[in-house]
Amino acid sequence: MMRWPASLRLRLTLWFTLVLGAPLVAFGAGSYALFARILHDRTDRFTGEALTAFARELSAERLITASPAAAAAKTVDEMRFRDLQIAVLDAEGRPLAVGRPVTELGDGEHAGLDEAAMLRAARASPNAPATLPDAAGGYRVITRSAVLDDAPVLLVAAYPLHEMQAMLDRMRKSLLLGIPALLLTAALGGYFLARRSLAPVAHMAAQASHISATTLHERLPVETPGDELGGLAMVINGLLDRLDRAFQQQRRFMADASHELRTPTAILRTEADVTLARPTRGEDEYRASFAVVQEVSHRLTRLVDDLFLIARADAGHLVVRRAPTPLDEVMLEAVRAITPLAVQRGVHVQVDDADEAPLQGDPDLLGRLALNLLDNAVKHSPTGGTVRVAVRSDGSRHTLSVVDEGPGIAEEARARIFERFFRADPARARQEGTDQGGAGLGLAIARHVAEAHGGTLELSDASPGHTEFRATFVTSDFPPAN
Repeated sequence: MMRWPASLRLRLTLWFTLVLGAPLVAFGAGSYALFARILHDRTDRFTGEALTAFARELSAERLITASPAAAAAKTVDEMRFRDLQIAVLDAEGRPLAVGRPVTELGDGEHAGLDEAAMLRAARASPNAPATLPDAAGGYRVITRSAVLDDAPVLLVAAYPLHEMQAMLDRMRKSLLLGIPALLLTAALGGYFLARRSLAPVAHMAAQASHISATTLHERLPVETPGDELGGLAMVINGLLDRLDRAFQQQRRFMADASHELRTPTAILRTEADVTLARPTRGEDEYRASFAVVQEVSHRLTRLVDDLFLIARADAGHLVVRRAPTPLDEVMLEAVRAITPLAVQRGVHVQVDDADEAPLQGDPDLLGRLALNLLDNAVKHSPTGGTVRVAVRSDGSRHTLSVVDEGPGIAEEARARIFERFFRADPARARQEGTDQGGAGLGLAIARHVAEAHGGTLELSDASPGHTEFRATFVTSDFPPAN
């Protein structure tokens, strides 16, 4: 099986040569066949006209000669054509007269065809031109019927094809030498053009090969934005932009995750070191240490769970188990779960509306979405403030809104509010060993959950004293279950 060359330059050169060579070969073959046909037609026309003139002269000569044989001999002797040999045969094929052709010099003679060959040609093709081959190129023979003294005779004319065959041989040699030379020239030119055209691609490949994870800021030069290569360079640069952002996000994620894990692990290690350093501590001290360890362990577990969920969402492996899930009941359950924290912080949670909002979704993930929004609102509300939560439905669109009376979100921070590990107010860093702040994953997880259910989560208002997050689900647009 034929294998194409691996090099694109060679493939383009081969295609260019084939596309040019096929019509060129067809043109050469057609030209040769047409030229041969023209030469044969010219020979047949000349021979036919000569026979017609010979027949008229033979009829006139018979009127003044004693016998048909004498008339034929005299006519053959008087009417001699260049390179044309004419013979007169009776009805039984016996020669009455056989002429000799005039050579190229005009006054010499050459043997031409003998009587037997003329008779074979006349009998082989009495009504159509025939070709008698020989080593020099052959003869073109035409036979005509005539009447002499009421007796049928055959007029046979033979024209040598030596000169015509020599012309065809020269043309064939020219084509056999010229066409390959043209194809070779075309192949060399095609290779040069392909190499010149693909040079920017090779340059881009060389530059792209030097780009690694540590040099993703480098970009390919775009010399001609309007052509295909410029478009390819821009597409590759766009891909590098996305890769660069993804790597930066991944590095930030790893750095932030390490930072978030460092504090609880340091607390655990400190408590363990203190406990081991003072083995004679009292029971109350041990209980206090274990309480700290338990609290930090819970927070560490939640952080690891959040990181795992974020990782699954980024990889597209966030599994949504479909089940009938009333969004209003999910909201009420989240309110009950957040109430202890709200009471501890002196924040009142108020349910404004709880319309029936049936969904086909994952109750655990939807509950996590609602709880994260409430947790964020409670932690950012001042003491004595109110968090208002509502579920509203118009039949096909369900909306969960959470409003707090916190300080709001700065304009420059609103675009990044759903980024992981992002905190709009750095001053709200949580105290070590407590849950006064968050890791900055709650809103990112909530948005992932909303999008996994075919919905949206947006910051609809961020003014001071009125910060509102709104999750919207359109039941007709739910994606299929994973």
